[in-house]
Amino acid sequence: MATTPAPTAEQPMDDDARRLAELGYKQELRRKWSGFSNFAISFSIISILAGCFTTFGQAWNNGGPVAISWGWPLISLFILIIGFCLAELVSAYPTAGGIYWWAATMGRPVHGWFTGWLNLIGLVAVTASVDYGCATFLNLTLSALFDGWAGTGHQTFGLFVVILALHGLINIYGHRIIDVLQNVSVWWHVAGAAAVVLILVLVPDNHQSFQFVFTERFNNSGFGDGDTGGLAFWFYVLPLGFLLTQYTITGFDACAHVSEETRGASKAAAQGLWRSIFYSAVGGWILLLAFLFAANDVDAINEAGGFSGAIFETALTPFFFKAVIIISTIGQFFCGMSCVTSMSRMAYAFSRDRAVPGWRLWSTVDRNGTPVKAIIGATLAGLVLTLPALYQRGGIPVAFYAVVSVAVIGLYLSFIIPIFLRLRMGDRFKPGPWTLGRRYKLLGWIAVVEIAVISIYFVLPIVPAGVPGNPDFSWTAVNYAPIAIGGVLLGVAIWWYASARKWFTGPRRTVDQAEPKPEPAEPS
Repeated sequence: MATTPAPTAEQPMDDDARRLAELGYKQELRRKWSGFSNFAISFSIISILAGCFTTFGQAWNNGGPVAISWGWPLISLFILIIGFCLAELVSAYPTAGGIYWWAATMGRPVHGWFTGWLNLIGLVAVTASVDYGCATFLNLTLSALFDGWAGTGHQTFGLFVVILALHGLINIYGHRIIDVLQNVSVWWHVAGAAAVVLILVLVPDNHQSFQFVFTERFNNSGFGDGDTGGLAFWFYVLPLGFLLTQYTITGFDACAHVSEETRGASKAAAQGLWRSIFYSAVGGWILLLAFLFAANDVDAINEAGGFSGAIFETALTPFFFKAVIIISTIGQFFCGMSCVTSMSRMAYAFSRDRAVPGWRLWSTVDRNGTPVKAIIGATLAGLVLTLPALYQRGGIPVAFYAVVSVAVIGLYLSFIIPIFLRLRMGDRFKPGPWTLGRRYKLLGWIAVVEIAVISIYFVLPIVPAGVPGNPDFSWTAVNYAPIAIGGVLLGVAIWWYASARKWFTGPRRTVDQAEPKPEPAEPS
């Protein structure tokens, strides 16, 4: 695939570089990604071979089959609406800063400040959670292949560190092939998911009924004494099960973060964003229905805390059990690789605008146009965020679900700010070639309400032992998502009012060519 070098004085700018210059930046990252590669990175980060496998237990324990068979398509529809709103914005503003750049441009520097930090911590958390999930399945794979491998929690964490380091190294030294690997990842996910579905359809001797898949309800959360008909179930337990969908279908903002590396970005990035959501939603639903129809040994799955691996182990022969978990593990590895790419571009772009401590370090690129130091710094941040998993002792993996919640809340709260600002701008917004037209009002408000609701649910305790005042309260059972998100927000708020508001002006131009900034929204 041909590489498009950054424009020089002797080489005129193409349309993409010219549009980037209008937005204030010179072309530093290499623009060699095709529209398919742009779609591929978000499709890989969403990764139905990752989220559907690793967070299946959250839905199984909090609602059971109905939280999956009905909850997945319902929540997917809301997420697709959010994707449409973001696609319109990336078409108008195709920059690596993406989410926070839109907020600062349509609003004020303070909007960009908080959006950027929420987006950054969300990307760090989604990378950490994906790689930790990959380590969990790799641990399971090694246990199945080698009798001497114990598969302990500490071994999982050690594998997590190795996987995180490998993803950093691939992104640093694989600059020539990283876009090709994204394309390979798409086909692995498509072929792998199809293979898993066929295995679960053809290999088990028996399957569950349609009645079980579409009507059965479970409440293994510990809340409401197992009741599946009361208000506690419908308005607390079941919505917690929707974390499966909300977490799996996230990270699609990667299409924006690599837009400065994508040819024809104003159209390609917008189409890649919403299409990655749509195809993942359809493929993920088919895959999860295959899980449910193969879930014959309900007691064994409950005993395993709803872990999807228990379905494969009880329904399949040893050979096909190993095949399924290997397919998933490789898919999760591709997913984590893509997460590091997106996370590092966001860290680079936010640092380029001097918002991150040590910004001079993180905003540099090497001779290959790779933000090496941003890759290293962001992966280390993911390691630190996941340290509480070292103290997890069996049962429901609360620490993992807490990191998942941090990812969901951080990313979706960063989405709500530019979507809301777009609504306030109204007709003053200048759309790109991909636009919602007059539909932006209805879709925008649906997106805002949905994000507000899920952000409340996913900071709540996951198990009763995580509720302060409960006789069985334990700090290892606490959902530390509100602590992580709240701590970051408090810290950046103090930093803003004490210092940053005096010097952070939002996106800093690196070229002289100017485009009039949209008039900011009027204060509420």
